[in-house]
Amino acid sequence: MITVSRLALDHFRSWTNCVLDFKPGVNILEGPNGLGKTNIVEALEVLSTGSSHRASTSQPLVEQGFPAAAIRANIEELSEDFENNTETIDDRTTTFELAIRVRGANRARVDGGPSLYMRDIVGRVPLVAFTPDDQRLVWGDPAVRRSFIDQAASVLVRGYTDLLQRFTHIAKQRAALLKQIGAQEGVSVSEEARQMRMNGLEVWTAQFIETGLELTRQRMAVIGMLNEYFGTIVQELSDVDQTATLVYEPSFDELYLTQGAEAGEQGGPERVKAAISEHFQRIYTGEVARGVNLIGPQRDDVSIELNGMPAREYSSNGESWTLALALKMALYRLLERKAGERPIVVLDDVFAQLDPSRRAKIMEFALRQDQVIITVAAAGDVPELPGDAHAHVIDVAALKLQGSGGEGTAFMPEPLSADDPFAGQLAAVQASRRTAGMHAGSDGKHKVEQSADQSAEQVSGEREIGLTKHESAHA
Repeated sequence: MITVSRLALDHFRSWTNCVLDFKPGVNILEGPNGLGKTNIVEALEVLSTGSSHRASTSQPLVEQGFPAAAIRANIEELSEDFENNTETIDDRTTTFELAIRVRGANRARVDGGPSLYMRDIVGRVPLVAFTPDDQRLVWGDPAVRRSFIDQAASVLVRGYTDLLQRFTHIAKQRAALLKQIGAQEGVSVSEEARQMRMNGLEVWTAQFIETGLELTRQRMAVIGMLNEYFGTIVQELSDVDQTATLVYEPSFDELYLTQGAEAGEQGGPERVKAAISEHFQRIYTGEVARGVNLIGPQRDDVSIELNGMPAREYSSNGESWTLALALKMALYRLLERKAGERPIVVLDDVFAQLDPSRRAKIMEFALRQDQVIITVAAAGDVPELPGDAHAHVIDVAALKLQGSGGEGTAFMPEPLSADDPFAGQLAAVQASRRTAGMHAGSDGKHKVEQSADQSAEQVSGEREIGLTKHESAHA
């Protein structure tokens, strides 16, 4: 069983300082909109996937006016002896730290160890987040679906994050060179300079095709894995008999799927690359005129089909929600299969968006998890449940009030060597703190700990409630 027991934020989004505890089972972040509930669970998403579905760069993740933000979390791994159904055979706490910079590379540390790239810890904390934006996976822009596939592939496929970063760098370099060549049109330039740029374009184009094809293959493989569960889950969530599937639509479509298949019989992958290279030569004029890469994985899409028709054009509002939820639940199943553990589940203000039937099904799903974190604006947004199920409620208004008082609940790690890349990135964060609450645990590992004069009750207004007897929202 994998759970997050404590989370601390410094200068992340709207939170200057924040520390709060979670428990196994159901946790509810409760409070009016605008207090930063979503920012808290977004930090967990960044910890898990290395990115956020709400931002394409790191800059929006950092509190305005600060150069860096920090995320720290204690992750508990608890294994049980299922044969005897009694004994705990392993109980381990791992502390993850992220330094997120407005400019420059983001860094990470595990248990106070050496500085790592953030991509080195991607997938270590399995998590699936359900959000109000999920419906955009069905009817939104292709960029929304590409972002989802990239996040999924980053935690499912080893090395995917490196490949994506490499392709993004190559794509930017090629686009910049296209703009330079376009700016030369009609301007007197030496033949030598012109030829150098053309040679450079050939080099970048070859790398663009090489990495682009590999990125396309890996994305298509992830779509294939999601399809193992997607259609079945749609059936489980629907009140009527429906068929649903995911189809990857690469912008290399004509060459990769048609000419590529034929070329495979006449020379394999190298012939495919040659065919795509020929296509780039045909669109060269248009690329130079616009200064952009006209084809490639950066323009790919995923078609969600319902009963053989494109869902983005034909699905109703309810069907769109069913498809979006099924897509996230399919990712959940894959992460569970890969990790051998149930992922942490985040339900970010989704109950207010769903009809009673889907709310009940999602809550049934949530109660089967080892840990679920739910954000709601009011207690009434959580469905009533039978039985003795309980939730751990965190009053976000009380948490926000405490944080605004400047009493600093953040913490700092042990001093780092001057040449540690992580040291400089955390320096700006640490300079704004008034207290330090991170110390070495009894096992020698760094653990996120509460300041001595503050209990978890005081910090976050936490309390226990029974879901069948929901009390007042405020402490």
